[in-house]
Amino acid sequence: MRRRFSYTGRAAWALVAAVGLAGCGLASGSPVADDVEPGSIGRGQPLKGADLTVTSKEFTEQIILGQIMALAFKAAGAEVLDRTAIQGSIGTREAVKSGAADANYEYTGTAWITYLGHTKPIADPYKQWVAVRDEDRGKGLTWLPPAPMDNTYAFAANQANAKKYRLETLSDVAALSKKDPDAVTLCLDGEFAVREDGLPGLEKKYGFSIPSQNLKKMDSGIVYNEVTSGRSCTLGEVFTTDGRIPELNLKVLEDDKKFFPNYNAAPVINSKTFRKYPVIAKILDPITKKLTTPVAQQLNAKVDVDGEDPHEVAKDWMVKEGFIREG
Repeated sequence: MRRRFSYTGRAAWALVAAVGLAGCGLASGSPVADDVEPGSIGRGQPLKGADLTVTSKEFTEQIILGQIMALAFKAAGAEVLDRTAIQGSIGTREAVKSGAADANYEYTGTAWITYLGHTKPIADPYKQWVAVRDEDRGKGLTWLPPAPMDNTYAFAANQANAKKYRLETLSDVAALSKKDPDAVTLCLDGEFAVREDGLPGLEKKYGFSIPSQNLKKMDSGIVYNEVTSGRSCTLGEVFTTDGRIPELNLKVLEDDKKFFPNYNAAPVINSKTFRKYPVIAKILDPITKKLTTPVAQQLNAKVDVDGEDPHEVAKDWMVKEGFIREG
């Protein structure tokens, strides 16, 4: 997919994986050593005797989701290898397809647009998931039901600029760009600037164009501070589950023409693994249902704002929700 990465603690081994990246995208890993037991999930330890490898992409939210999955498998009795924080989307997908890893959390929009090559998203989140599930079935990948959380793109402004320019929706941005082009300056990362599900497609959908001199390209993590200050840009490309949005009191504009795809997170399991351990669905489904956009924002903020360890954030949440217990 796209995004930030701010974690350098427990997943530091991923630097080795990035250097040794080949084929499946995996080169190293470490066992999940936590002494955890079943809570509301994994009772009877139905995965006892299983050896499972969990992977994820390298940004905060993905690492947290990977740790949640790993802890669930561990509590259910499996021996779990942690191969989270793999650089890039393709590496994680190929790892699960090839069987080098057994499972990860993936986004429906990423699969539909990036992996499967479609250009038009499906507006209904459930139908989007069904379409991805059905198309990936023949590729050795099993999609389990999606979470409510939707990590999609959005434009945000600080409260002062939103009030000054009366910005509530992306249609308001389009109108402002025609009335006062200089007022619309956008901080964004390089990938969003060229992706069809990014700025080019958005401009076509809403019928406006931001002059190149008004585009400020930077690392996605820097965008939040720049938008908050309002000095470099009026608007910033953000992600709806980012914990910095509420922390910085940013105004997220409504995508009133429903351009951006749904990026609902869902567990993706290597189909051979799932045929061997179909109980994985029963273990993960209750957890996935609890992963709403506000929950994701809160968990991400603990890492990106408060500097906490993603693994500990994941474990604290799993224990608090009663899914697992500490041994």
